[in-house]
Amino acid sequence: MARRGASSAGAGARKRSDRKADGRTGRGTGRRTEPLAEPVDGGLAELVPDRERPHAWTLTLDGAPQSHVDLDDPTYLSFEYQRRIGHIADLVAPPGQPLHVVHLGGGAFTLARYIAATRPRSTQQIVEVDAALVQLVRRELPLDPQARIRVRAIDARAGLGKIQDGWADLVIADVFSGARTPAHLTSTEFLAEVRRVLKPGGSYVANLADGPPLTHLRGQIATAATVFPELALAADPTVWRGRRFGNAVLLASDLPLKVAELSRRVATDPHPGRVEHGRALADFTGGAAAVSDADARPSPAPPPSAFG
Repeated sequence: MARRGASSAGAGARKRSDRKADGRTGRGTGRRTEPLAEPVDGGLAELVPDRERPHAWTLTLDGAPQSHVDLDDPTYLSFEYQRRIGHIADLVAPPGQPLHVVHLGGGAFTLARYIAATRPRSTQQIVEVDAALVQLVRRELPLDPQARIRVRAIDARAGLGKIQDGWADLVIADVFSGARTPAHLTSTEFLAEVRRVLKPGGSYVANLADGPPLTHLRGQIATAATVFPELALAADPTVWRGRRFGNAVLLASDLPLKVAELSRRVATDPHPGRVEHGRALADFTGGAAAVSDADARPSPAPPPSAFG
């Protein structure tokens, strides 16, 4: 679930197999000019063509934006929160070094495509519960067949449980049922499973969504603090001040984070954000309690104006 930004997080494009110019999505000598709507397990999915980029698409689910993909240039990240996760993916290891990455929530596979383009030979696992959505994306927005990306149509927490201890350099959680994160993906027990899957020094990134009074966001920071010693949060200043509903990107690890460089990149984005960590982030949390499975709740529903 996202609010759309505007610009590229990288340069260059990867070659992708052309598809017939028959009005379908994908790359070819022609392009679809009308949205494609199709029912999936989670509601009505719609692929909306980008009028400014010939082979780019926005995926929505029941009207809520989920992903934006440019098949000609998978390094192009349009949504604010995806750009911020892209910055983190760029900073967790030296440039070009392959990673083992787990994506909880697939959408249109935007971030997996980005990592495959910027870190060739990376091995990635996407866990997406909506099997019909997976089929739609695979058919209409095909992955590079050379990319080492495996997609599992299974619940995010169940899929996480199938991954071996210490496999991942990076776990990215971007899971929404409609426009809300399911309750069982907000708890200390869930984050303990994330940490089990991470290598020592690995990083966890979560796309969180909340609005005034930011109760859910503060609780998620407090929850992560019980599992990871190092935290940082990136968000739009208006979200920080509780003026609107929006996305915030949480970064967690057991090693010190590259906060200065992440802050610089987030601050110079087309839609600048702010990164907090350490005492300032603890103060923002304001004594919120960690969330357990027993008292977990889904993230709040966005207001009708959130996607206007």
